[in-house]
Amino acid sequence: MPQSSTYPTGPRLGFHYFPDTVHYREQDLQAWLPDILSLGAAWLTLLAPLERAIPEFFLNGLLESGIQPVLHFPAQVGQMPEVRELGTLLEHYARWGVNYVAFYDSPNSRANWRPDLWAQINLVERFLDLYIPQAEMAKDLGLTPVFPPLEPGGDYWDLAFLSTALRSLRRRGYASLLEKLVLGAYAWSNDHPMDWGKGGTARWSEARPYYTPPGSQDQRGLYIFDWYIEASRKALGISLPILLLRAGSCIPGNPEGMLDAGMQHALFNLGLARLISGDSHEEPNSEPVATELLTCNFWLLAAAEGSPYAEQAWFKPDGSKLPVVDVFRHWIAGKREPKSLDEIRPSQESDVLQCETSEDEFQEDPPHRNIDHYVLLPLYAWGAADWDLAAIQPLLQDGHPTIGFSLAEARLAARVTVVGGEGAVSTEALTMLQSAGCRVERLMEDGTLVAT
Repeated sequence: MPQSSTYPTGPRLGFHYFPDTVHYREQDLQAWLPDILSLGAAWLTLLAPLERAIPEFFLNGLLESGIQPVLHFPAQVGQMPEVRELGTLLEHYARWGVNYVAFYDSPNSRANWRPDLWAQINLVERFLDLYIPQAEMAKDLGLTPVFPPLEPGGDYWDLAFLSTALRSLRRRGYASLLEKLVLGAYAWSNDHPMDWGKGGTARWSEARPYYTPPGSQDQRGLYIFDWYIEASRKALGISLPILLLRAGSCIPGNPEGMLDAGMQHALFNLGLARLISGDSHEEPNSEPVATELLTCNFWLLAAAEGSPYAEQAWFKPDGSKLPVVDVFRHWIAGKREPKSLDEIRPSQESDVLQCETSEDEFQEDPPHRNIDHYVLLPLYAWGAADWDLAAIQPLLQDGHPTIGFSLAEARLAARVTVVGGEGAVSTEALTMLQSAGCRVERLMEDGTLVAT
């Protein structure tokens, strides 16, 4: 099967746009395109309605800005339009410059089938009977068909579903379709470490469907692409390219350790972005990800008010945003090597939120000191700053300080490290901490600690 082993080497970062099909107006494009570009995105997953086309001006705006749309038709099995009707939509998309189209969503999940159809035998073969005509039509129109993303694990084990489907396509003689086919995948962290599942079955040979022995790992993590690429190689003798259509971690409901939920979310997803972009070469044991990986589209750019996914969106319906947005923006801007932090640090007079702690609270005798070391971070109007988070990494390596934004908590510590220049934490606040008996030091921009 002569599919090329050379894959595009352009930017791999992208996002999943709104989880609906109504935000395709001119004003939506004007509002969101600058934000998408500021995050370094070169790909965008768009949910495609079945009854109408996404407007040409919206798609052209993305393509002219260097953003590759991936149109996902997330219909339940059996609910896609007739092939002829679908072909009309696909003809428009092909003419407008769209490349990637994905049909169906998680066909290995019981929820995406009618109960009577799910219960019948030969589930994968029956799915292919529906999928093949649509994928063939897309291929014939010059589009790239994407095999639908599967639910990691799922009611029908996703690796078994994928392997069976690929072998069946080869057995049925669809060589030309397989030459164009791209795999879709969902790469949730599932609260696993960044490198969970790295190496696939070649490394984790003891993993079995619905059973992962202690000390072993499976595909239900960010490295799901290693397992899917390996599955295609075993089934077809070639490695198929792959798109991660929803990836990353969501805001943890019960954050662990010293960082709050927003910080954990920001640092984890930044780590994934650096890994995918090849920007983690300084990390210990880092290796380039598979060349077959075309994009990693983070979940979720934005959601409308009332959406069940609003809490997971990076941009909130009320206009606020998660800290990860500014972390990403600074990381993207950092590739231009700013001469100083002053170029990227927001105006402290306007953006730093002062701690609302009364002097009376500090005039009392401090209670028993139950914190050895407290790192006091400035809190900006948009959240914590990524340059401050980067600056404290050596402190985290050397010990286990408590990290926070509260002067009231800081006064309970024997040692307080203040992060940020003058104005981030006021001189009055430093004096209050010293009056409470704390040993106070300031962490300078060059990483040195200076006693106050």
